Amino acid sequence: MTTDNPAMAEALRLALLRANPDLSRFDPLPRIISHDDFSRGFCGWSQLVGNYEDDLDGMLPGYAQHTSAMLSTLAHWEAGSHGGMDSSYALKLASRPKAGAQNVTIKRHTFRKRGPIRFEAYVTFKPEANELNLSETDVRAFGIAFDLQGGDRDAANERVMPHLRFLNAENGNHVQKWQFKTETTPFKTFGGARSPEAAKTVSHYHLSSEGWRDLPDGAQRLCYNEIPTKVNWTYLCLDFDLETMKATGFRCNDRVFDMSGYDSIRIKAMKNLWCMLNFLFFVETDSDKRAFLYIDSVCISGDF
Repeated sequence: MTTDNPAMAEALRLALLRANPDLSRFDPLPRIISHDDFSRGFCGWSQLVGNYEDDLDGMLPGYAQHTSAMLSTLAHWEAGSHGGMDSSYALKLASRPKAGAQNVTIKRHTFRKRGPIRFEAYVTFKPEANELNLSETDVRAFGIAFDLQGGDRDAANERVMPHLRFLNAENGNHVQKWQFKTETTPFKTFGGARSPEAAKTVSHYHLSSEGWRDLPDGAQRLCYNEIPTKVNWTYLCLDFDLETMKATGFRCNDRVFDMSGYDSIRIKAMKNLWCMLNFLFFVETDSDKRAFLYIDSVCISGDF
């Protein structure tokens, strides 16, 4: 159905969205790029494998610790399984059981036009429930990141990596605040090259613990239920403009955050990553216990 009346067209679009139980929980921009409901499988989310050449042992340690995400019914010891928000499955991302261990899952796209994008998701985080106490400080952090680069004829010759994490705890202290980072680790080259410019393959671990900065007024107390097996789903929404390569908004549940002081990791464009549009979730543990990030559903949309 088409109409020359923009207001009517927008009303029709909203009516169709709200009539769809899978999409009405989101507030997407006009074009939905992907809608991931993990009752349908992995939906393109995979393990973040580090770069290497000739030998897997050359992979940076940060990447070598990563494992694949899995489909989960959120099993627990009292009642069996939680399941997702409205289906049996969610995507489960688990760290290794060592303080500071991280894990990452990634979805890889390219974009057709530089314009506004919106990333929405429903998530929940928990430590592994292997003891009879609340363990509210056992998860150090969880978060989202993008990995972006313009087209091969764009004037801006830059790779841009927005990062946001919820620092839940640090060294056993309950912190509960949002952070971002603008720096990464030094580059490692492969294949005998002496510089990143000369190498075909390079690597850097952008999720290292160094360089995180507090988001202004970023303190937030999220729902964390009274016993170690309960979960409550949290809504996240990050808006970003691919034209200006700047974040334009961030929401978590009832909070809308000021992003005027926010910036991204910015590095020189890579020679083979044109129009890259990648999305990541990550989780980190603060104890010798696995940290879990469960992702119920994701909606990626744009205005182009």
